[in-house]
Amino acid sequence: MQGVGFRPFVFRLADANGLSGWVRNTPAGVVLEAQGASRGVEAFLRDLRGSAPPLALISAVRTEEIPPAPEVQGFAILESGGGRTDIQIAPDCDVCPDCLRELFDPADRRFRYPFINCTNCGPRYTIITGIPYDRPYTTMAGFPLCPDCRAEYENPLDRRFHAQPVACPVCGPRLDLRDDRGRVVEGDPLPMAVPLLKEGRILAVKGIGGYHLAVDACNEEAVRELRRRKKRDEKPFAVMSPSLGEVAEYALFDPTEQRLLEGPERPIVLLRKRESGPVAGRVAPCNGYIGVMLPYAPLHHLLLRGNFTALVMTSGNLSDEPIVHRDEDAGAILSEIADFFLTHNRDIHVRTDDSVIRVFQGAPLFLRRSRGYVPRAVILPSPQNEVLAVGAELKGAICLTRGRRAFLSQHIGDLKNDAVLRSLEETVEHLERILDIRPKAVAHDLHPDYLSTVYAREIPGVPRIAVQHHHAHLASCMAEHGLEGEVLGVIFDGTGLGSDGTVWGGEFLVGGYTSFRRSGYFRPVLLPGGDAAVREPFRMALSHLHTAYGENLFDLPLPFLAGIPAGERKLFLAMLERGINSPLTSSCGRLFDTVAALVGLRGRVSYEGQAAIELEALAESAETGEIYPFALEVEEERRMVDFRPMIRALVEDVAAGAHGPFMARRFHNTVSAAVGAMCEEIRAESGTDRVVLSGGVFQNKLLSEGVFTLLTEKGFRVFTHRLVPPNDGGIALGQAIIAGRSMTDVSCGTDADNDY
Repeated sequence: MQGVGFRPFVFRLADANGLSGWVRNTPAGVVLEAQGASRGVEAFLRDLRGSAPPLALISAVRTEEIPPAPEVQGFAILESGGGRTDIQIAPDCDVCPDCLRELFDPADRRFRYPFINCTNCGPRYTIITGIPYDRPYTTMAGFPLCPDCRAEYENPLDRRFHAQPVACPVCGPRLDLRDDRGRVVEGDPLPMAVPLLKEGRILAVKGIGGYHLAVDACNEEAVRELRRRKKRDEKPFAVMSPSLGEVAEYALFDPTEQRLLEGPERPIVLLRKRESGPVAGRVAPCNGYIGVMLPYAPLHHLLLRGNFTALVMTSGNLSDEPIVHRDEDAGAILSEIADFFLTHNRDIHVRTDDSVIRVFQGAPLFLRRSRGYVPRAVILPSPQNEVLAVGAELKGAICLTRGRRAFLSQHIGDLKNDAVLRSLEETVEHLERILDIRPKAVAHDLHPDYLSTVYAREIPGVPRIAVQHHHAHLASCMAEHGLEGEVLGVIFDGTGLGSDGTVWGGEFLVGGYTSFRRSGYFRPVLLPGGDAAVREPFRMALSHLHTAYGENLFDLPLPFLAGIPAGERKLFLAMLERGINSPLTSSCGRLFDTVAALVGLRGRVSYEGQAAIELEALAESAETGEIYPFALEVEEERRMVDFRPMIRALVEDVAAGAHGPFMARRFHNTVSAAVGAMCEEIRAESGTDRVVLSGGVFQNKLLSEGVFTLLTEKGFRVFTHRLVPPNDGGIALGQAIIAGRSMTDVSCGTDADNDY
């Protein structure tokens, strides 16, 4: 992997053990020869793996004894050779302990320098403009090295040897503080920025992968104003604290969550809130969790240490648009939100949002895979042709494959407008260039109207392979676990076009990479108003009530029905009776919306997944092993889960004034029980006992743990996502491997579509 300092590490290790020889990069990996005294060689081999640089990932070490070469004197770093290199670029990472110590050392020449870095830390992916990964091909090209930095850069024994972003106050980037009209505020930017934040001002802060919007997270009025200006009513904000000591004041964390928070990737980690704490309630309203990260750029450390318990650090963008990363865009787009801009003159070449993780079964579960992890590869079960997969619509990310490696891009956003589409196009172009990949085919979702599909159809000269949405989810989970053959896929999400033209989302699939069959699903109901039902969960509640009670649904003693005017009642009944603008859906996500509306929790949402998130939080406050009734039916040789008995029992609970948390927990238990019952029937028919869980609904920790535990107790081998998100952010991986496996049946160079 380029940019992690592995060859200089080998040089220093050989020098310390008195060895001679050489090291070089080759297409097969790093190759080296080392000779010397037996004790030195043994110590060298031991430390080669055990003391590797923090950013190096060693997949294997192979050794062989060769005859000594007495003529070789000293140890050398040779030029890369051997043809086309299997290029990999390191992700961006946080400040290493050595640089952090220097940052706050008054005697160091980089004291309080906001761009300190070395071979073991700092930006990589976001500054690279081309290959090879050398300074002229980064956004540091315009900063010539001063003599002191040049000496470090050229010294193999220095930890800044060939650190491409290396800089200092003499030769490197500089900070600026500007007002909302772009005028420079004279003076030292950092000491002026801190009081502004303490006063409740909103600052746009330029980081590693883009701009954050920052306010004091403990200032309720400042957080309220940020929500007003950003037009973000309730969606949670992420916060950044200087250390775990401050995090402990408002959140709980276990050892796994601590390791993630302190790791070099520095993701946002979802932590359970303390019952009381200094962070403003509006940071994450109606939510039992808060997204927390620790500083990962030197600027963050300087801004936070000794000044704040926590800062809101939310993506600098307008609603539904990509994070802003160019200075000219920041001034034009964020000036209506930010009072001041804390910026600098090192360009960000690739916009990259923060990664988001929660812990499930003692291990990480990605909700968003981005900064810190991209473009780290996922290893595929077997080599395949080079493929570009462009994902679906929500939580966009693309995937490129080469050999046994699949490279997923950073989070791009929801592909619902031209701005996000342009970001996708830029990401494809950038990754193809820096990874030197030339796709032989492009894979996309089966839905013809997704912007990602439209983009794929406009790529000339390569075959296009349409992949069914839930099949891609299944393959994504299989691929990251290296599974072959057939598995049973429990695929739960909100929306995905099915092979039969209806909207799927509560699926039990049996299949592998080349094919699948729909062995079971949730009994379909109508989706009143199409996409409007996603924004207004009460519509789905009406649909499920109609399936259970027919036209008498408005006679039920449910509080949420009272808020629907008589005229609208007639309209909804007509839609449900005649199927007007109401496609069929088996969606599990919409079932969660239904229950949230029925229990009076949420009839309308302001962001995607809000009803399900709040329903999970409600359920976690109750303890019950009870379930609601449900039925398994068979129709045309396909099994269905019928939740009408559950809906009726739930209505009875609501009418009887049952406790909300009790009903929410009972619902979660019921879905888990239905999964267990369905999987047992499918196993009896298919013989498979391997189950993969995928789809955005499995971001729900309570449901995932319930399903995982129940299936494991029934003797299933259960596989969950660990390397990519279960939501649509990981779907491109599945598309890519399905397309790669199908390419033996595809005539490369044609312009025909192939649907799988």
